[in-house]
Order: sequence, then C-alpha cells, then structure tokens
Amino acid sequence: MRQFDYVRAASPSEAAHVASEASAKFIAGGTNLLDLMKLQVEVPDKLVDITRLSLKSIEEVDGGLRIGALVTNSDLAADERVRRDYEVLSRALLAGASGQLRNKATTGGNLLQRTRCGYFYETTARCNKREPGSGCDGREGFNRILAVLGTSESCIATHPSDMAVAMRALDAVVETLKSDGSTREIPIAELHRLPGATPQIETSLEPGELITAVRLPKPVDGVHLYRKVRDRASYAFALVSVAAIVRMDAGRIAEARLAFGGLGTVPWRDQAVEAALKGQAPSDALFAEAADLLLKDAKGFGDNDFKLELTRRTLPAVLHDATRGEN
Repeated sequence: MRQFDYVRAASPSEAAHVASEASAKFIAGGTNLLDLMKLQVEVPDKLVDITRLSLKSIEEVDGGLRIGALVTNSDLAADERVRRDYEVLSRALLAGASGQLRNKATTGGNLLQRTRCGYFYETTARCNKREPGSGCDGREGFNRILAVLGTSESCIATHPSDMAVAMRALDAVVETLKSDGSTREIPIAELHRLPGATPQIETSLEPGELITAVRLPKPVDGVHLYRKVRDRASYAFALVSVAAIVRMDAGRIAEARLAFGGLGTVPWRDQAVEAALKGQAPSDALFAEAADLLLKDAKGFGDNDFKLELTRRTLPAVLHDATRGEN
C-alpha cells in the first residue's frame, strides 16, 4: 500500500485547484483508476473526490443536450432523450462493461479511461505510456487487441472507450474548468492525442483541468447503429466497433457519420471515408471501397493483423444495415 492524501472537493473550482498539484488525480466512479492503483501503475500522491459535486444532470440546451460529467453510464444510456435522439450513444454505452460498472462509471471518467494494453498494466514490461523512454513491448509482443491506426514507434495501445466512439460520431463538445478558474470548450476530435513520441500525454487537458460536462449538438437524423465485435457477448473490449449514423435521400446516402473503436490509438473517425460515401447509391463495391479507404494507412503488428480483414467485413455489414434502415 502506498500512502496518499484524500480530499473531498466542495466545488468544481476547489477540485481543479487542488488537482493542479503534482501527482494528483480526480476520482469519481473509480472503475479504472482504482484498478491501476492496486497494480501500482497509477501512484497518485493525492486523490480529489468529485463525487459530491453538482455535475449529475442532463439538460436540454440550444436544441441539444448538456450531460454533467458525473452522470453515470447507466443513467445516460437510459435517458429517454438519449434513447430517442442519440440512439447510437445509448447503444454504445450498453455495449460497454457490465451493468455493475455502468452504474458507477461516469461520463467524464469514461472519456479519460486508460488503455487496456497488457504491457501497460504489467509493470515489469516496457511501456512508453507508463514509463516514457522505456520502449514498447506491444509492438513485437502479444498485440492481438492493440491498434492498427494512429500508431507510432513509441506506442500501439488502443483507446478502450465505447462511449467516446459514439461521442466522436456525434461531434460532442467537452466543457472544462481550469485550475485558474477559466473555462474552455474542446471538440471531442481534439480531446484525445495521438501517441507520437509522447504516448504518456493522452489528452489535451492541462494539469488540474476538470471535465464538467459534455454537450451534444442538435440530434442527427438517420439510422443510428453501434456494432461491436468482441470475443464474448458482454464485458469485453472491442476488437472492432463502428458507430454509424446514416441518412438516406432518394436512394442515395445523404450523410454518413462513422467512428471506430478497437482500431485506433484514439477514438477514430476518417472524414474522407464519409465524403466518399456521400451522394452515392449503396452497393457492395462502394462499401468495400470505403473499408479500403479507411485502412489505407493501417498497419498490423502480427497478432492483430486479423483486424484488417475483420474491418473489411464489419464496416460493409454495418453500412448495409444502415442503408436498408435495419436497426
């Protein structure tokens, strides 16, 4: 057991100020952080408990929804407005973890959960994300669940969130509070960082910057689907997942929003693929071309090579269902 201080924050501003100190971490549901502390992958000197802050509401704002950072995954998935207007998000949440974990996991924490790469969790292994400069055993080790898109010489760890993939398709905006009291809005596309040479820097958040809410824009018309391919039917991370929102008009694809999990080092979205589908009549050939375009820069590392073929099967299947209106 490593000794650490525990502070129960009375306000968001207090939480952000206290957490700006070195080696401090916010704790809410703790579904990821506590596991990492038990393994001594995370060794914070201070935990800042934010569970009693007033960040648990879901409000209608400017035609969309504003989701407090402490709204649990279960409550968000069950919200009538989310189920009706943002079905892809509800589907993604219900595909993640177990019921017990969804009851504890929070919206803000879900966005910030860390990779499930086995080498990140194993403190005797080389991992640049855990210990910068040590190397990446995943590149030549057992890398079956690891990324094929957005990788670097330093890291091939996959981002694990289902919720973040749906948020990416919905163009969500993350609201934050900094330690100096200022606020900012971060498009979900800019929240997570590619590993590059600094995989330990996973987001664009500053020290002590607290996620206070996630805002969804006006609902997007179309068929909403979330397809998650995994090793077992529940309580498993995605090998490949697709969040899809597809709107048809006169037999052609008027709009396609596609985001992917299990493939990238961050929740992945390729707008070139969406542009290639727009205005086209659905066909097997078109869907195959979309998969090839998505994977044009993909790279397997041995055990995860199968993800390339799995994606070439999964994406066309999702697009077939979406353009037929089957959900």
